[in-house]
Parts: sequence; structure tokens; C-alpha cells
Amino acid sequence: MIARYELLVGLAVLLFCMGLLGVMVRRNLLVVIMSLELMLNAVVLSFVAAAEHTQSLHGAAMTFFIYVAATCEIALAMALLVLLVGRRETLDLTADQELKG
Repeated sequence: MIARYELLVGLAVLLFCMGLLGVMVRRNLLVVIMSLELMLNAVVLSFVAAAEHTQSLHGAAMTFFIYVAATCEIALAMALLVLLVGRRETLDLTADQELKG
């Protein structure tokens, strides 16, 4: 029988790979942001699995800080999304490749 820790880590790897595939393949900005969040949730799941496996609170504390950072990241990403949609009227990532720097 598969141990609970191995099952959670396997699920985290599967979620991370799905998110990575979504970031690499898709060109819609909203889908890319959702794929990044899926990858972040996979990392959180691996921290929770490690915390359960070692019977410590370090993974739970790290999960809290990751979710705080994810909230800030989503706020910035949504502001960028609204800005790009207002300027280009599309969610396609390839439409904004002529950024000046």
C-alpha cells in the first residue's frame, strides 16, 4: 500500500507538471497566471506533506508565508492583466512583445 506521504508528494509532482505544461504551452495571459498558481499550490502541498511526514510545524508556517506572497502576486498580476487588456484589448501574450526598455 502506498504511504500517505508518497501519495501527497506524487500528487504535488503531478500538479506541478500540469502547471508547468500550462505555462509553456498556453499563450492566454489568464491561463498562464492560473497555471502559475497551480504550480504554487503544488509547492504548498509538498510543504504540507513534508510537515506531516516529519511531524513538525515548519511546513505549515512556510505554507502561511507562501500564501501571503501568492496573494500579493495575484494582486499585481491582475493589475497587469487589466492594464494589458485596456491597452491591447487582448489576453494574448504574443501581442505585447514590442515592449520598450
